[in-house]
Amino acid sequence: MSAETRRPIPESLRTSPVVAVLRAADAAAYTPVIDALLAGGVTHLEVTLSTPGTLEAVPRLIERFGATAQIGIGTVTDEGQARRAVATGCGYLVTPTTNAAVIGVAVDAGLPVFPGGFTPTELQAGWALGATAVKVFPASQLGPGYVADLRGPFPGIEVVPSGGVSIDGALDWLRAGACAVSLGGPLLQDAFRGGDLAALTARARELTARIADAGFGGAR
Repeated sequence: MSAETRRPIPESLRTSPVVAVLRAADAAAYTPVIDALLAGGVTHLEVTLSTPGTLEAVPRLIERFGATAQIGIGTVTDEGQARRAVATGCGYLVTPTTNAAVIGVAVDAGLPVFPGGFTPTELQAGWALGATAVKVFPASQLGPGYVADLRGPFPGIEVVPSGGVSIDGALDWLRAGACAVSLGGPLLQDAFRGGDLAALTARARELTARIADAGFGGAR
């Protein structure tokens, strides 16, 4: 994999290193939750194929939010899904596993791709295949020190922890060398089940403020 082929970390993610993972009962529920997240400063949004209607919804979401948000598609598990995801015009792909075919579709399309892995073997394989960054999943089973440990044998690897990253713990991962953090339930909580969207905005604002105050992202 040549340096010219690998898509670099988007500058927008360097500036705002938080990805919100959105899983809903139906894609029709995305819009008000995205509004709430954007109001709190979270601009990178991963809508997931585990949510019915996501592929159909993404072009509409890009039309509405594309000026202020980066919308990617996650839970991409096979090549066919990857090709359909690319056709929506999404900004990046996220996979829960190290799937060479999925990574290849994204690389060929010139899209950033974040494949999931747990072991050093899986993570290095995803990186070697052209990942923009590898997604440590589930991060809750490891810890921020894992990022530093990976940098020993793989000094150039870029890492995004996902799965159980909390608002309180996000800074620990960034301080350990993660290029961004990915949050689902700890950030969204009950937002897709009738929860208070103003409270979601407050959580998002707290998270982004902590990161900026610590000197990461736009504050650097």
